[in-house]
Amino acid sequence: MAKIFITGSADGLGLLAVKALVKGGHEVVLHARNEQRGQQAIQQVAGAKDVLIADLSDIDAVKLLAEKANALGNFDAVIHNAGVYQTNAQQLLHVNVLAPYLLTALMHQPERLIYLSSGMHLSGKPELTERLTYSDTKLHVLMMAKAVARIWPGVYANAVDPGWVPTKMGGKGAPDDLQKGYETQVWLAVSQDKAVKVSGQYFHNQKPARYNHAADELTEQDQLLASCAGLTGVTI
Repeated sequence: MAKIFITGSADGLGLLAVKALVKGGHEVVLHARNEQRGQQAIQQVAGAKDVLIADLSDIDAVKLLAEKANALGNFDAVIHNAGVYQTNAQQLLHVNVLAPYLLTALMHQPERLIYLSSGMHLSGKPELTERLTYSDTKLHVLMMAKAVARIWPGVYANAVDPGWVPTKMGGKGAPDDLQKGYETQVWLAVSQDKAVKVSGQYFHNQKPARYNHAADELTEQDQLLASCAGLTGVTI
């Protein structure tokens, strides 16, 4: 049995991953941005261990979330699932980039870290600018996974493209398979398959996938981490 924490797990792919992991006999802690969403989520999953509340757009709230998570002990895996799409650049930065950065830096090191990226990262730019787009943030998430894999060789840190799936974010007309959308992060979190015991990789449908090789640039990775440290006051 593995112990897993999943951000943004009140609905969508996060909640589906929770349900699959609990069904598999694992201990799962959910996360929601407010109490109402948290209670609604945990009521949908008999057997979920707990739910932690934090607005990921608030840096101080994310720091407190890390403390709450650490108070529950060490996790075997953390899935950085939370994300926002159609919003302003500041929200994109805080939720999609700074929140996973802070939780990575402040939580007890798990054995496995899974970061949700997107196929849209292919058109992203590695620089952290004021005109940030969703595509940029999803490239940053992949860069973060690769940087953590390099800095912490004892941790399996990987990124996932769940596909364009019919969730609230993806829309009802999204063409990709919803089940396949959450299966890869579940597989990376708990499987004993040799294929998951790798680090710094980018997966889609449980297979390595094509990605933007700007993510491999060490200077860009280090600059991203330095920028996140400057904005949060926390260093990995």
